[in-house]
Amino acid sequence: MTWTITPEPTDSPAAVALWRAYYTEVSDRWYLLHQGRTTDPAELEREIAADTGKDLTLLLLAHHDGTPAGTAGIRLTPDPTTAELTRVFLLPRLRGRGGAARLVTAAEQAARTLGATRMVLDTRADLTEARALYTRLGYEETPPHNTAPYADHWFTKHLT
Repeated sequence: MTWTITPEPTDSPAAVALWRAYYTEVSDRWYLLHQGRTTDPAELEREIAADTGKDLTLLLLAHHDGTPAGTAGIRLTPDPTTAELTRVFLLPRLRGRGGAARLVTAAEQAARTLGATRMVLDTRADLTEARALYTRLGYEETPPHNTAPYADHWFTKHLT
């Protein structure tokens, strides 16, 4: 069982497929929790097409035994010493095998290489697995650093 993590264009077939899987999961989870239904297919297509990831500074793609398995995105903020971690996702069938921690650690190293000394992120209250991962990896919950509409929790980690 081997993991590899490499930069990937946001429009590659593997990145697009993983973005679709990520967005479908987080959207369906939100709608099931708040409205008792999954995402409307037309809305899902519209939102996936609207957020292509072109604003990311870097997208990392994890492969498990050569198969695309997950992503982590980095976006440099207007303060070039701060990077935002986003699109952290691992296919459900591969969770619990260390891939998410490897992705986040690789994203932190990439952010350092880009000159960042601090990583920030936001997540939702219902994404308990994500919050547990970030806490385990040394992220500290902080006051909001953005006004993202679905964000309930904000985290920061100093990369030095």
